[in-house]
Amino acid sequence: MDHFKIGYVSKSHGLKGEVTIVLGPECPDLEDVTTLFVENGHQQVPYFIESISVKGVKAYLKLEGVSTPEAAAGLKGCSLLLPKSDRPRLPRGEFYNDEVIGFEVGDKTNGVLGLVREVEETGPNRFLIVVYGQKEVMIPVNGPFITSVNKTKKKIVVDLPDGLLDL
Repeated sequence: MDHFKIGYVSKSHGLKGEVTIVLGPECPDLEDVTTLFVENGHQQVPYFIESISVKGVKAYLKLEGVSTPEAAAGLKGCSLLLPKSDRPRLPRGEFYNDEVIGFEVGDKTNGVLGLVREVEETGPNRFLIVVYGQKEVMIPVNGPFITSVNKTKKKIVVDLPDGLLDL
């Protein structure tokens, strides 16, 4: 089953095995979530959620079976995952960062540029990192540059301003 990262455990909290978590930008509303996966190395272990209290980009989480501060401390740094099927459906033309890795990017003027290697977030800005020839090009996601995203064909069409590929 494919999963996506919603955040990570930053530290233990309290004496009953709770943890403080930092939520990522793609974290959905956790109000109705009953189970999540904790990734420790390459192993994804499911846990039932006993309680969760969200406070902005942080939350306090109590997982079933984690009942001591020592057990909670053992989760520090672990990623928290949900099944991709639990993600809210996005409006047409929008995408989650991990959805477009490997998509072909084509420019209206220059033709096929290359493949998306990653999506980088810098503050409120997102950039497609595209391997273009022997270099990487950062294409802004925000703004008028992306004209279409076809998830079925795994293609993104962009309309880049003159000179962006030369940076």
